[in-house]
Amino acid sequence: MTERRLPRPSELAQLLRPKPFVLDPTERRLAAAHTIADLRTIARLRTPRAVFDYTDGAAELEDSLRRARTAFRRVEFRPNVLRGVADPDTSVDVLGKRSALPFAFAPTGFTRMMHHEGERAVAKVAQRVGIPYALSTMGTTSIEDVAAVAPDARKWFQLYVWRDKGAGRELLQRAHAAGYDTVMLTVDTPVGGARMRDVRNGLTIPPALTLRTFLDGATHPAWWFNLLTTEPLTFASLTEWGGAVEELINSMFDPTLNFDDLDWVREIWPGKLVVKGIQNVDDARDVVKHGADAVLLSNHGGRQLDRAPTPLELLPQVVDQVKDDAEVWLDTGILSGADIVAARAMGADLCLIGRAYLYGLMAGGERGVQRTVDILRKEIVRTMQLLGVRAVADLRSSHARLR
Repeated sequence: MTERRLPRPSELAQLLRPKPFVLDPTERRLAAAHTIADLRTIARLRTPRAVFDYTDGAAELEDSLRRARTAFRRVEFRPNVLRGVADPDTSVDVLGKRSALPFAFAPTGFTRMMHHEGERAVAKVAQRVGIPYALSTMGTTSIEDVAAVAPDARKWFQLYVWRDKGAGRELLQRAHAAGYDTVMLTVDTPVGGARMRDVRNGLTIPPALTLRTFLDGATHPAWWFNLLTTEPLTFASLTEWGGAVEELINSMFDPTLNFDDLDWVREIWPGKLVVKGIQNVDDARDVVKHGADAVLLSNHGGRQLDRAPTPLELLPQVVDQVKDDAEVWLDTGILSGADIVAARAMGADLCLIGRAYLYGLMAGGERGVQRTVDILRKEIVRTMQLLGVRAVADLRSSHARLR
């Protein structure tokens, strides 16, 4: 029989080791987040429903977004062993410059609606960790203010083609003067997609204080306090707006968008040019012929045409056709560092993340964005080491496939 005895105090002391209590509530929240899904859960608790749904949702039945995420779940990694994987190199060359990680911060609209620190917080993190940041035309911090808070960050400017070409030209001039080295022309938004969560929530920009939002605000007082006590929501490209997102897009953007507009941007912009929103091989080839330095395979995070092609599934075909003439980038559906490693192995030169860092922003402002990067970096490094790869540049198609 097993003999029983009372434990000694020294033995109990080894077992009873409570974690130190963290006084800062933001630090406490973020310390509990170990994945992007954890940040998403915190973000949903911290922000009003309409704001969270604007970030989290997609168009119509949201099939495009669901399929994109399912595609990453279909990835099968093929690891090698006995390769020596200490201190892996996560850096990559992006349009002739080095990025510390194989991803960049994608352009997102109305960012200060998610958290009052907005684009400034994202740009500061990009500068600190050494990755590019793309400011949206629909951003809520001006081109110049972003440049001022992150003077050493690599800054890109995302442009929609407006009905008013003079206004678009002015934005490009301002971006160039402020030190932005790349323009990302978005071509998948001739009209706004039907984002049904926004429609059902009655989301307007800025949010209207209705009875419904007032009741929701009672459970999110910090968000409303920050919105009402900081500078009003303004945009990089217009002074004010008081309607729904789809109405804003349809009133401003040019539905006659065509290759002449791409040629116009290429002619007046002296830096690098990326075309965002490519969804088939023919268009990828054509925009490269018209001067694009990179093509971004994207269905706008599933927020435009529902049941659009899935970027990860399209990636190998496009790489095969244009890899000698332009870089190939990818977004949509990326929620982990393993997703980024998979995309790189399948041919992407760079990934862009949007929702992932917005979840972090909503969860904890600038510190939440930093937490997003820390989580993704850790996952990238671990995945590379388990694959037997010492550098991102060494990832090949032999390391990952779609089942």
